[in-house]
Amino acid sequence: MDKDISSLAEVPSPLIVQDAKGYNSWPFVQTLGGGLVCAYSRGERHSIDERTRGVYARMSMDGGKTWAAESTVVNTPDYGESAIGKGLDENGAMLLWVRCVGADWKHDLYRSADGVNFEKIASLRPDPMPMQITDVIHVPTVGLMCFWFAGRYRDLPENAWGTLVSADNGRTWKQNVMEANLPKADWPTEQCGIYLGDGRIIAITRCEVCDDCPQRRQFQLQSNDFGKTWTKMRTNIGDVKISTPSLIYDVATGLLYNYYYHRGKGFLKRRVVSLEKIWDHPTDWPDFELVATGSANDHHAGNVNVIAAGDVHYCTYYSGDENNTAVVMYPSFGRS
Repeated sequence: MDKDISSLAEVPSPLIVQDAKGYNSWPFVQTLGGGLVCAYSRGERHSIDERTRGVYARMSMDGGKTWAAESTVVNTPDYGESAIGKGLDENGAMLLWVRCVGADWKHDLYRSADGVNFEKIASLRPDPMPMQITDVIHVPTVGLMCFWFAGRYRDLPENAWGTLVSADNGRTWKQNVMEANLPKADWPTEQCGIYLGDGRIIAITRCEVCDDCPQRRQFQLQSNDFGKTWTKMRTNIGDVKISTPSLIYDVATGLLYNYYYHRGKGFLKRRVVSLEKIWDHPTDWPDFELVATGSANDHHAGNVNVIAAGDVHYCTYYSGDENNTAVVMYPSFGRS
């Protein structure tokens, strides 16, 4: 029997964060004030530019079992708004990137101290214009850092990626271009990065190539100099389909956790490896572990985002069909 199927017997159902009518999607989870905040967007379909799409948040104080009333981060008639990245500022407040697609494009950064009230603190129109800005990480001597990627998902050498850095706690940002004019097969997207100490940063990224392409592997990015320069390598992780990664690094055990959703299969997976084993050796990732399940309806499930709270990794993703999707959460346990 296929490993994916035989491992499913005792996987419990995930917790529901939001299943209101519509396309609840692309969630991000953050610890804040002893609880969890889950931010997500809702529209009518899988589309980033529909004007009905807005960004919302709910907070849980019991590990995702129950959720407070939904609060609106932003929902304007001029833009389709989507949550695209989360993190914390230097004071421990939550940061949330929102992509705004209308007559023009922009990316707004919101701050919240309580997970309910969100204040816009920055509005960016970088060039190249990112398709997405990803999760915020803290890098000593640099400040706040995010990855970005730009492109149109076509098989043309027109794609780019890099970093954004802020030395003033998120109020202003400097864009750095790491690679440009990339074909789609060489384009690392939806990057998730972790600062490891001693100037080292590791990131795993999505790949955008087709199911039967030999290049269909997640990328591994590494920096030894606080993000000034990067090495890009292909991993041996090929059980993916436009699978957004989310990383957790456990300093105590030295283990790196790579969570990703295998679209078309309906499986949330993770790979767990010693950081020192995988550093400079991107093809040494071990086999996957099955974590949870969801819809196998291709693009209408996935985009996992994970946060650690003690030994528990809270994994949020969306799942459904072309008309209705729910944001769900699954608490996964790390290894001692």
